[in-house]
Amino acid sequence: MPEKARQRSTQVYQHYLYTVTDSSECSSEKEEDEEPSKRLTPLEKLTLEMCKDENTVKELTVGKRVGFYKVRGQIGCGNFSKVKLATHALTKDKVAVKIMDKMRLDVQTQRMLTREISNMESLYHPNLLQLFEVLETPSRLYLILEFAGGGDLHTRISSGGKLTDLESKIVFAQILSAVKYMHENNIIHRDLKAENVLYTTNGCIKVADFGFSTKVNNRNQALDTFCGSPPYAAPELFKDDSYIGPPVDVWAMGVLLFFMVTGSLPFRADTVPKLRQSVLEGAYVLPIWVSAPCQRLIRGILKPEPSERCALDQMLGCEWLLPVELFRPIPPLYQLNPIHLLEAGPGELDRDQEEVKGILEKLGVTPEHILNNQGKRIRSPINGVYRILLHRVKRNRGAESVPSISGVVKDPKRDSLRAYRNLRHSSKLCALS
Repeated sequence: MPEKARQRSTQVYQHYLYTVTDSSECSSEKEEDEEPSKRLTPLEKLTLEMCKDENTVKELTVGKRVGFYKVRGQIGCGNFSKVKLATHALTKDKVAVKIMDKMRLDVQTQRMLTREISNMESLYHPNLLQLFEVLETPSRLYLILEFAGGGDLHTRISSGGKLTDLESKIVFAQILSAVKYMHENNIIHRDLKAENVLYTTNGCIKVADFGFSTKVNNRNQALDTFCGSPPYAAPELFKDDSYIGPPVDVWAMGVLLFFMVTGSLPFRADTVPKLRQSVLEGAYVLPIWVSAPCQRLIRGILKPEPSERCALDQMLGCEWLLPVELFRPIPPLYQLNPIHLLEAGPGELDRDQEEVKGILEKLGVTPEHILNNQGKRIRSPINGVYRILLHRVKRNRGAESVPSISGVVKDPKRDSLRAYRNLRHSSKLCALS
């Protein structure tokens, strides 16, 4: 770094990135040199390093750092991106960084990426992979994502074989909960497959990769883009006609369930045309070891006619999932914006929010930082710090705990609920509404 820039430490420190301090807090350069560690908060130290420290500046230049994140090795790749593991330099939390070369993105891919970011930002569910922050340089775009850490469902089954009936219930129930939440918010995933179902280190399931997702005005809106992986594609996608979004996700869930309980896909072929024919014919064989309730659920999902497939509420009330205690409170979306920490009155913040507020204060994040970053939403480093901390606190409090399995006991209340769901969603006209 040029010597002239080194001599402007106070000015750079004052104005870099967040205006981390004001002139009243600055003293002489001599005092700064004597006792910098006693006067600087962790946030101030980090921003000063990013501006003045030669090693940190070099890491930022060569891509070993992106914003507040120290980038490590690659953990995945896609057609237009690669995914690397990273650590937040301030909070020390691990994250996944999806990196895209902007020069390689055509207009359609850019549009899909914009949709992916918008859809992920509008969803907040314990079984959906969370987007913490978006960073952009002239040549690259970075999506800072929750790091699941437990591998994906496809790898687990390919290496270890089919899941047990109990394991399948736990995994499928979480996928069902996530997809139901998405559909209630008018978002269709359109690329549900085992590779996009991730495990956390404690066994929680995360539905990931929203690259083909789309938001509809209503769930009966017609779509016309072929999306997803052919082995998971519904029959209507192979007919080169418009289709309704929710039944496409439902079909893919049926293929996923078949894969979980058998270790193989229901429709297989050497070529896409042969696979297309197999899917359109709807011919598949369920092994005899699959339990009868699970077989009934799969057959209820993998129906060629979209309107005849099980509705999501019907799945929740089916016999096979009856022992799964799935119902958990879903945090409100407003919690993703730290401004509510400032607007809440005495006693209005819950325990999680109070803990996050205390951590932010220790790190040196002030109300001014939060106010100055309003309007930036997912592109704010301060909001990124907040979302990462909120996720950590909620995870430590059990928000991502695996659903429990109760004994198969006759429960009149749950039987009544199941009967109600079946009655409510048995009509073809309301199955997708």
